[in-house]
Amino acid sequence: MKTRLPALFSIALFTMLSSLSLPSFAQARAPAVIDSELAQTHYRRGNTYNNMERYDEAIEEYQLSITADPNFADSVRNLANIFYFQERYEETIPLLQRFITLQKETTAGKIAAYNTLGQLLRDAQRFDEAIEIDELAIQHDPENSSQVYVMANTYFNAGRTDYAVRIYKKALTVFPNDAFIHRSLGRMLEDVGQLQEALLEYRAAAELNPDSQFYRDLVMGLETRLAQ
Repeated sequence: MKTRLPALFSIALFTMLSSLSLPSFAQARAPAVIDSELAQTHYRRGNTYNNMERYDEAIEEYQLSITADPNFADSVRNLANIFYFQERYEETIPLLQRFITLQKETTAGKIAAYNTLGQLLRDAQRFDEAIEIDELAIQHDPENSSQVYVMANTYFNAGRTDYAVRIYKKALTVFPNDAFIHRSLGRMLEDVGQLQEALLEYRAAAELNPDSQFYRDLVMGLETRLAQ
């Protein structure tokens, strides 16, 4: 039974480019004449077919849209969307990168692209690329503190404590008064032997939440350790 694909950033889109003997749309070559109006026409037709759950026809229309204008961001986004829900992640990644480049304004779709791209790069263990995207995701999505812990824990569990520390430090530029982030950063710093920096973070957490015996114990425990 077919079910409608949920929209990750908007509406679903597109098929494998290699099967159509075309260059990758993530790095599409500009046609001799860019026809934005034609691209818009095919994009709307693709949306119509998608709403009717006629996905093969929607795919064809989105392909024609991108052929007419390789910089048509909505079609690039929707191509990434359908690949994502079909679990074709290696094809999703370059398209999300392309969409982020094309989408100059910070929109809900661009924020979602940052979040999804970072997650895919982390899942693929492409950590050197993922950390750059994750920091941008934190910067552009300041209401979403929960993503910070997912990112940091993924890096920590993969043995990249240095990247986990970067995530928490970036998060504190957005959430400076979050006691738990200060505590979490302190834990990471203590884990890598940066004890004086860890103590500063524990103290910050305790100051922000003075009723917490847990944070006071962290401060006293590390102070005792440093005094030995």
